[in-house]
Amino acid sequence: MAHHIVIVGGGIGGTMTANHLVTKMYPEIRSGKVKVTLVSNSPWHYYKPAFMYVAFNSFFRDELRRSQRGLLRPEIDFQLEEVTQFDFQASKLHCRSGKTLGYDHLVVSTGCIPSPERIEGLKEGGDHFYQHAPARQLADKLATIEKGRIFITVTFPKTHNVPHQCGIAPIETTLMLDELLRKRGVRDQIEIVYTYPTVSQLLRNCLFLQKDTCEVLPTIFEQKGIKHQRGFTLERVDPDRKIAYSEEGKEESFDILMATPPIRAVQAVRDSGISQAADDEGWLPTDHETMKVVGLDNVYVLGDTVDLPVSKAGGSCHSQSPVVVNNLASEIRHGRTCDAYEGRVVAIAQMGLENGMPLWYDYQDDVKPTPPNKLGGLMRKGFNRGVYWAVARGLV
Repeated sequence: MAHHIVIVGGGIGGTMTANHLVTKMYPEIRSGKVKVTLVSNSPWHYYKPAFMYVAFNSFFRDELRRSQRGLLRPEIDFQLEEVTQFDFQASKLHCRSGKTLGYDHLVVSTGCIPSPERIEGLKEGGDHFYQHAPARQLADKLATIEKGRIFITVTFPKTHNVPHQCGIAPIETTLMLDELLRKRGVRDQIEIVYTYPTVSQLLRNCLFLQKDTCEVLPTIFEQKGIKHQRGFTLERVDPDRKIAYSEEGKEESFDILMATPPIRAVQAVRDSGISQAADDEGWLPTDHETMKVVGLDNVYVLGDTVDLPVSKAGGSCHSQSPVVVNNLASEIRHGRTCDAYEGRVVAIAQMGLENGMPLWYDYQDDVKPTPPNKLGGLMRKGFNRGVYWAVARGLV
């Protein structure tokens, strides 16, 4: 019987891992010794990091999706199913349709879910860009606001040392917002305020989660007239009075509240009983090097579902996926893992509507900020428009 590798999750992590596995283990797959199955609850694959562009009317939904089956190599068994239960002890998955899938090795890449309802009043009074419908709603507000106050705030998970989704996104969208309002000719009538919580992933009372960037940001914001405030940890929102309240006892009025919402793992992962995360957030305990779920020798995890101190973003998956693929191939062929993840994250930050900034960091070294420029912006545009899909297909 074939050695069955099942990947759950049709995002960038699961898709590129499935495709890379076929390339890495093609002899075994062709001979029938190994079988690769990808399970997703949607026939569509969305380029989710680009939802922030939807908020600025730079992208529309159909530009950001492809057929999930069309992104996968033909050797991959694609199952359109929603996993409702992980039975790690029996190495089985239970699906909403009633189907049960067994596996020899499992890769969990189920992402995370924005959950504004976890903060009182935020779902009713706030806006975000991490999903298509909320981003479209925000776009309509940004296109019509003429004067007032846009208040930007970031919320971290309760789990120690776990960051919010896409670490650089709040900064990217703040700078994009500034340029959008200038293009519309209303920037002088609109106050922009950017805030960050008192306790974040690695630093206290900062504007970003890493030291060097924290030191650069105030100057950038001040040059653009963007007000910034340390030590604002969102506690609740009064949507009727349009006031955001912090755990530190502060209150801030707004006309638009752009909030990075709380996040958590999908329901089936949270129900698995494996997570040690705080506040029922559901992150799976992840070996920092092998990318295995701690305590489960035949289960790997990558992307937003991990509890690692690295950004929950595609730029993390691009470095985690090859480690998972190498270790799976080595285990099947030689009975041991062979590769180690170094915490590397690589991305190009959108610093305004046209400029971009390449960035990278790992477990040992923080981001080293470089001057944003048009070339970086062209690189990001190229990634958005084409390179991303090549990455998903395992071609890059």
